[in-house]
Amino acid sequence: MAKSVSTTKHTSKKPIPKTASKKQTSVWAPGMPFGKINYLLMIGGILILLLGYFLLAGGGTDNPTEFSEAIFDTRRLYIAPIVLVIGFLIELVAIMYRPKIKEEEENSIASENKE
Repeated sequence: MAKSVSTTKHTSKKPIPKTASKKQTSVWAPGMPFGKINYLLMIGGILILLLGYFLLAGGGTDNPTEFSEAIFDTRRLYIAPIVLVIGFLIELVAIMYRPKIKEEEENSIASENKE
């Protein structure tokens, strides 16, 4: 009592209407998702994050019964968090940055996609 399923492919080749304006179309070049600038920004952001975590470290004592005022240092309370936030913002910019495509490159990419 098995049901037979017929598979038919619809091969209607209707033209796709071009209703999108030039401003709405985005041209993506095939290949890597990020460019050289993105990777350089990411490396710079990682280095700034490492600097921020280095500034945040320290302030402890070897004897757990003693209290150390070094944990309330200006470097750990103010400077390190600001450096860390700057590093995370640079990482966000590195991920979101997309360079502007020149008009000649856009036309050549668009003509390649039409073919």
